Amino acid sequence: MISTGRKFIFDQWWVATVPGIAIFVVSLGFNLLGDAMRDLLDPHLRQRN
Repeated sequence: MISTGRKFIFDQWWVATVPGIAIFVVSLGFNLLGDAMRDLLDPHLRQRN
């Protein structure tokens, strides 16, 4: 969808921008979820504190 939207980037910028924002939000969410799960479940991290 992003590569298809490159043709319309100057006239209809949202065609490429909205899928790009969606990819960014999903990857940020997975990274934050992974960090939170590591903080909760990693026994080595708990022993250091």
